Amino acid sequence: MAIEFGLLTLGAYLLGSVPAAYLAARWSQGIDIRQCGDGNVGSTNLMRLTSKRIAIPVVIFDLGKGALMVWIAQLVGLDIPQQVTVGLAAVIGHNWPVFLRFNGGRGIFTSLGVISILVPWLGLIVLVIAYGLAPFHKLAVGVFLAVIFAPTAAWFLSQPLGVTDKLPLALGFLVIFLLVVIRRLTAPRTIFTTSVTRRQLFVNRLLFDRDIQDRKIWINQRQSQQGKQGKG
Repeated sequence: MAIEFGLLTLGAYLLGSVPAAYLAARWSQGIDIRQCGDGNVGSTNLMRLTSKRIAIPVVIFDLGKGALMVWIAQLVGLDIPQQVTVGLAAVIGHNWPVFLRFNGGRGIFTSLGVISILVPWLGLIVLVIAYGLAPFHKLAVGVFLAVIFAPTAAWFLSQPLGVTDKLPLALGFLVIFLLVVIRRLTAPRTIFTTSVTRRQLFVNRLLFDRDIQDRKIWINQRQSQQGKQGKG
């Protein structure tokens, strides 16, 4: 069983490392998604740069990366802690992909795939929380609330709903939250980085996944800066 666990963990990381958003942007528009939009290698940035027709298959693929590997781990009889570890390996692969020099996305959909296979009811709730604020252009805040909710719910709501092994689930979802936080706080520096205090920068990146609160200025200035770089 140890061999299966090791191979699945490695396979999860490698599958997670497949940068679907990067490839879709390259193949459809001939652009490097890391240099366009908000620079994030994810489906939200891809949709902003291309179209739903291109982005939706990427969303499905990113969801599937996490879900598939955990499902296989269940099929071969791995226990809950091992299933969680395999799922985390897929998320880490998405966030720090070996194929893009360890510069990937935020791992939100891959994390959702992992959570949905481990605890299906929680996956649905996390999806609703994450995208409940999307119509108000507060998707980043919704995602932050969702990843905070997941470990809390796994700890306090698992037993009443018949889910055992709540400790490894709660710890695993806590690691997912920490991975999201790390990716947000360690985003590359921008022209706005020095225009706000360290405290403001910390809060803005943590909650809004950008250096400033004003979304329109952030997007417009990023696009303007990239346009100038392209001309140069």
